[in-house]
Amino acid sequence: MSKKSIRIIYWITTVLFVAFMVFSGIGGLVGSEAGDAVMVGLGYPLYLNMILGIAKILGGVALIQTKWYVIKEWAYAGFTFDILGAAMSFAFAGFGFSAIIVPLISLVVMFISYSSWKKLY
Repeated sequence: MSKKSIRIIYWITTVLFVAFMVFSGIGGLVGSEAGDAVMVGLGYPLYLNMILGIAKILGGVALIQTKWYVIKEWAYAGFTFDILGAAMSFAFAGFGFSAIIVPLISLVVMFISYSSWKKLY
């Protein structure tokens, strides 16, 4: 695969993933009723939405920037923990397969972004 096609795959998956995470972070900061209901259903305090919302927005900025590679690595790691934690929380709370699979799909998109970034740099 050529560098150009890897770069295209990297930017498409990264922009899609970052958009999903930033919108999720904004939703947590705004405090939508649906988001609050999920957090309460999982047994988490609502202020966790604020913490995760800020972290998701900052992580999205870290993935888009092209200067500091270590910060980008940490953002990928943080998103991995966040997404795996969400999937496991849904599983342990008994939300069902469809609730568990959605975070894992975003994890696959993130891994494609990460692996293509590592091939480029």
